[in-house]
Amino acid sequence: MTELVVKDNALIQASYTLDLVEQRLMLLAIMEARETGKGIKPDSLLQVHAHSYAEHFDVNKETAYTVMKDASKGLFDRYVTYHDKNPNTGKDRSFHCRWVDKIGYEKDTGIVYLRFTHDVVPLITRLEEQFTSYDIEQISSLNSAYAIRLYELLIQWRSVGKTPIFDLQQFRQQLGVETSQYKTMSNFKKYVLDFAVQQINEHTDITAKYDQHKKGRIITGFTFKFKVKAKSQKAIETNRDSDNSDMFTVEGLNDKQLGRIARNPSFMADYNHLVSATSPAGQDQKSWEFEMINRLKKDPSQFKKRPIRDYLEY
Repeated sequence: MTELVVKDNALIQASYTLDLVEQRLMLLAIMEARETGKGIKPDSLLQVHAHSYAEHFDVNKETAYTVMKDASKGLFDRYVTYHDKNPNTGKDRSFHCRWVDKIGYEKDTGIVYLRFTHDVVPLITRLEEQFTSYDIEQISSLNSAYAIRLYELLIQWRSVGKTPIFDLQQFRQQLGVETSQYKTMSNFKKYVLDFAVQQINEHTDITAKYDQHKKGRIITGFTFKFKVKAKSQKAIETNRDSDNSDMFTVEGLNDKQLGRIARNPSFMADYNHLVSATSPAGQDQKSWEFEMINRLKKDPSQFKKRPIRDYLEY
């Protein structure tokens, strides 16, 4: 059975530092709440069983309970920084809040209890907007917290297979690299970035590579390209709508024309449901245009409300 982890894109983009077991514990709590159908509410006391951790991450039950108990203690002291826009003024805002406000243990049954804070719950459960979901199997073999975070960041852009530029300082924060860690670029690449990419390529359903961007001789950011591995791509194509009539293709249109289409207010009104208000494309005009151009080129069958070329007429 597919076991999905669902996290709002605002949380995916947030800056936080969780170690490997803390991330795994949090993801299991999210997944199991969804699988039981109970969901997550501000007063939900969630249960994570040691046997579930052991099954997903290939350790024995006794070890699972011990690491889960220790991780829940650490998680109790962790906080997340997330960003949004003031709905009244449109100004950028930053908030800090703790992940959980209650933890508990039940040694005889190997259960760890936790309750997410009131502010975090909506970020996890806001399913009426676009969210990022993935099978927990994809991260079960990753033994680096950085690899899990990078995988989450990348699959926000799975519809286009490439990312915009991730600013270096913000990227470090999103990966959970502390200010005092891996200060030199060589150490950052060796112990964080290259290792995370290697893990993703070996153990998940995508293959990724990155390019670095410089100002002068200084690296200021990274972009990533990735593709779904053959087996996973075949499954995607099996479920894809095969209706590609000529009126909905973008053949013969260049990027400049596709940009005009993406900026067309009618196009934006027709397809703004494809992104959430908290996703990069939902907050920034350039990110919207970047994502829509690539979606149009990769899979124009998503855009069938009217002929594509009609949006050039404005």
